[in-house]
Amino acid sequence: MLAVEGQLDVTTAERLARTFGALSDPTRVRLIAALAERERCVHDLAAGLGMSQSAISHQLRKLRDLRLVRFTKVGRHVYYKLDDEHIAALFAQGLEHVRHG
Repeated sequence: MLAVEGQLDVTTAERLARTFGALSDPTRVRLIAALAERERCVHDLAAGLGMSQSAISHQLRKLRDLRLVRFTKVGRHVYYKLDDEHIAALFAQGLEHVRHG
């Protein structure tokens, strides 16, 4: 069990709420699921989710602003991946919770 010492300060609580808020959108959850498997370009994400590249880019920008994903450019292609292992763990634990219940 994770122990949280003391109370959260307002700034930390707001940042955490924004992080969890990002997961309130099913498209963003599906993007995180896809990126938990491997790094992907916008084209592949759009094809996999059956959405336009501009719609995917819009959602990725929100995830990037919250530091949930990051990108690298290779030529004209932009590849996205989860920002760090904490995001993958958060997603995996959330998925386990949903499947368990």
